[in-house]
Amino acid sequence: MARRPHIVIFNPDQFRADALGHLGNPAARTPVLDSLVESDAVSFDSAFCQNPVCTPSRCSFMTGWYPHVLGHRTMYHMLHAEREQPNLLSRLKENGYFVWWGGKNDLLPGQDGHATACDVYYRPTAEDFARWGHESRPGLHSWTDWRGPRDGDNYYSFYAGRLPTGDDDVYCDNDWANVLGAIDFIDGYQGEQPICVYLPLLYPHPPYGVEEPWFSTIDRSAIPERIAAPADWKAAGKPSILQGIVDGQGIKGWSEERFTELRATYHGMCSRIDHQFGLVIAALKARGLYDDTAIFFFSDHGDFTGDYGLVEKTQNTFEDVLTRVPLVVKPPRIDATGASVAVTPGVRRTIAELVDFPATVYELAGIEPGYRHFGRSLLPSIADPAVTHRDEAHCEGGRLVGEEEAMEASSAARFADPSDSLYYPRTRLQMSDDEPWHTKATMVRTDRWKYVRRLYERDELYDLENDPGEEHNLIDDPALRDDPALRDDPARDDPARDDPALRVVLLNLKERMLTWYQETADTVPFALDERGFG
Repeated sequence: MARRPHIVIFNPDQFRADALGHLGNPAARTPVLDSLVESDAVSFDSAFCQNPVCTPSRCSFMTGWYPHVLGHRTMYHMLHAEREQPNLLSRLKENGYFVWWGGKNDLLPGQDGHATACDVYYRPTAEDFARWGHESRPGLHSWTDWRGPRDGDNYYSFYAGRLPTGDDDVYCDNDWANVLGAIDFIDGYQGEQPICVYLPLLYPHPPYGVEEPWFSTIDRSAIPERIAAPADWKAAGKPSILQGIVDGQGIKGWSEERFTELRATYHGMCSRIDHQFGLVIAALKARGLYDDTAIFFFSDHGDFTGDYGLVEKTQNTFEDVLTRVPLVVKPPRIDATGASVAVTPGVRRTIAELVDFPATVYELAGIEPGYRHFGRSLLPSIADPAVTHRDEAHCEGGRLVGEEEAMEASSAARFADPSDSLYYPRTRLQMSDDEPWHTKATMVRTDRWKYVRRLYERDELYDLENDPGEEHNLIDDPALRDDPALRDDPARDDPARDDPALRVVLLNLKERMLTWYQETADTVPFALDERGFG
């Protein structure tokens, strides 16, 4: 058997797919990724996460399971090795990979450590910063002078703006430290094992702040127009939690110029990520490892960034700005069997899900995962642009009424005053049953249509071809009423029409969701128990 390929997982946090230049954003400055997709990689333009916040998404893309399979749908329910809950990093380590992990967790229980999943969990030291010649800088959740007074309109906005660097050339926070640490590891690795470098970075997760030159590199006049907040949230048919967050964040009075600055800063953060990604690629090339490395670049979920008058994210709404993520894959020259891996570089106009990431790694590495998962290898589509990978995507979130274990109350318990938390406008709603703010909800999305089923409030139906901003919920459209006159019109039941009948569309989407739930409702362990007879 040939040597298994090296693997690099470059995993920024809260990076929207539409912040990439090669996907058509005129303001985006992502030259490294854009060039890679032109020459060596494939970018899926319709890749979707399976939950729009960190931990549930990461548990999903590291297992190939949807969040509902074993209840991984909160920030405080992670993957437990002692419960035989698998994860990709552990499987790689068990199969001979040397796994280096540098960055945030949001995957394994904090009380358990990281030993089951990696050989090195990197923590930068003072000696590291001295060797790099950089000053260690705090993250923007720790250094909060930028927030201003509690009664001001920036306190919950997440907007920090241009970051100070003093005499340094970068704002050397943990992201920078982990990237530089990964480069040191690649430069100095002398082992015989194939390596897996896992870089779950924080950027461009808000607070929105970035240093020069990335702060000024974005052309403000090229920033795409925001999706406006509805004049009447209820009439627009949008989920109640969105209005609740808008009311709490206190930025309804912001001018368009201020929102543009916030959006430009976010784009600058994405550009910094692109630059750091390029440094890792350069390190691989310098060591002669690039051709034999599978490189994955993707985010766990997106970000509102001013759309709908919101910043940050929610846990149970599924707008494309939250659920559509970058997914760029550069395969290795050969796989674990020694066979050449075919790639036709460019953009793929087909749906993919993040559960497909581990399936692709397992195939390239020649690893039998030892459990049932729901991902599909991306390699056929990477080889052939004509291949349709998927024709639907799913995402889910929220909780049941009274489901206290899913309220995430511990997020507020860290503060003497819960309202000190940046996330308070959202988390205060998640911990309340006064309204259906945190209702359990599930999305199915096709190329044209998006349907969201909600337990305790109105469902959602969007025609994305005519309403790409998801501003007009069609669920109360008269065409969906059970009107015998409409049922007797044969044209309304012709799925071949250019504008298919809404009733047919909705029934089809509900059927897709039901089938998906039935196929993925649980997993049966591969190990069998003995049956006792007396």
